[in-house]
Amino acid sequence: MEEEEPIQEKPANADITDVQAEIGSRIAALVENHSTLQLGIGGVPDAVLMALKERKGLRIWTEMFSDGVLELEKAGAMDDEVYITASFAFGSQELYHWMDQNKRIRMLRIERTNDPSQIARQPKMTSVNAALEVDLFDQANACYVNGKIYSGFGGSTDFIVGALHSQGGRSFIALPSWHPKANTSTIVPRLQSNVTHFQHSFIVTEQGVAGCFGHSQRDQAMNIIKNAAHPSVRDELTEKAAEYGLL
Repeated sequence: MEEEEPIQEKPANADITDVQAEIGSRIAALVENHSTLQLGIGGVPDAVLMALKERKGLRIWTEMFSDGVLELEKAGAMDDEVYITASFAFGSQELYHWMDQNKRIRMLRIERTNDPSQIARQPKMTSVNAALEVDLFDQANACYVNGKIYSGFGGSTDFIVGALHSQGGRSFIALPSWHPKANTSTIVPRLQSNVTHFQHSFIVTEQGVAGCFGHSQRDQAMNIIKNAAHPSVRDELTEKAAEYGLL
């Protein structure tokens, strides 16, 4: 069945906030040339992509992409000999015109793009996803607020697993250290909500980058406290870590 109607455009984003820009910059600093990228939609992914324009040979294997990929293409940062692989896109009319009849873009079923075994085959697979809160055990909640579903987690779990099995791959979880509306820390001692995913390479906030995967429980907890948590809660988190036997 064919249908002719305008494709829905992504609303113009508000300006990237200072916190989002700082998180994006910290993640981008760890992304190497010739990496394969998976990023979602929003301020932090946009900030990461904006900071990657000087890279070379970047590849895309992702569930979805938006205008940030087009900006990388314009900047000459993409590997023009490799397919841009995704399942769907959401962006501007300029993005859609660029995609139309573009033989470098390969749109596949979710079962293929999100297959961890396929993701793991991509060199330097770099997965960037968001979370609502993270605890000292490197467990992330990306779905629940006050015990109710706030958002689905999409393909994040697939790409986290795939990235960890990719040669040179890394997975990043990005979030602000403080939730201004709730006036509370997003780094908590232990999740009270359901766990969405775990075993991340790095937890990144505007405060810094906390290395997780491959570290001991003690070092992982201390990295999260010292490098990712808001300064106002570090003492409390340290006390809880000791109570849990992490220190």
